[in-house]
Amino acid sequence: MKVIVLLCFMLLSLSSYSQGRIDGFYRGQGNTTLVLGYGYEDSKSYNIGREPSSLSRTLTYISVFASHGVLDNLDVQVSLPYLESDTNKSLQDISLFSKYRFYTKTTRNGQLQLSAALGFSTPINDYKIGGLYDIGQQATVIDTRALAHYKWNPNWFVTVQSGFSYKLEEVPNSIPFVFKAGRATKNWYYDVYYDFQYSIGGIDYRGTPSPQNFRELGVSYHKIGATLYYNILKNFGSYITYAHLIDGRNSFTGPSYGIGLVCSLN
Repeated sequence: MKVIVLLCFMLLSLSSYSQGRIDGFYRGQGNTTLVLGYGYEDSKSYNIGREPSSLSRTLTYISVFASHGVLDNLDVQVSLPYLESDTNKSLQDISLFSKYRFYTKTTRNGQLQLSAALGFSTPINDYKIGGLYDIGQQATVIDTRALAHYKWNPNWFVTVQSGFSYKLEEVPNSIPFVFKAGRATKNWYYDVYYDFQYSIGGIDYRGTPSPQNFRELGVSYHKIGATLYYNILKNFGSYITYAHLIDGRNSFTGPSYGIGLVCSLN
């Protein structure tokens, strides 16, 4: 079970390729989880501003992730992806997050938990920016999150999170929102989710004279997806994911797929 619930965190750690930054599950004091993931994005269209176009791309990534339970109500986590898009290949942005559960209310039918999180991400490599095949915007980000997590028997849960992403220099700030529902049992975990990001201001692709500063692009999106995990051994399992970015602003739309391995150290 501990392996299953920490799978969620890795799946949340890849910026716009993911489901948000945190989830409602906790490791427990002294427990650590390691995750190795691979993903493939097959985008058939790019929204120039909000208008669809025939521009396309493929993107692949490999990611490493670790999470540790400092206390029963306090987790810390770190993640780092390597991305390839056309000729752009590089380690991207390292992400650090801490999360604290400050309220728990148990009822006859289930349990409500409220959490707050603070995160920081920054590029660790000087990857190129200035085109549609960029793997990021070279943004240093301070993230805040608030999360409500409700679970009831037999092992069903619903999670809602939102917050504010403050991005340094020219990159526009953004507001995220994620809704997720699923079930976590002894050997299986599955969920469905809706992931939304709203960029505050920024320019549109081809909306200003050339050359454009791609760090100033405002990137918004609507995405839906699902996850399936199976616990192969006591402390080891694997997962598959599917997501589809259905609409957005200055964003590629289309499907993405992921697989990975999860190991728990108790």
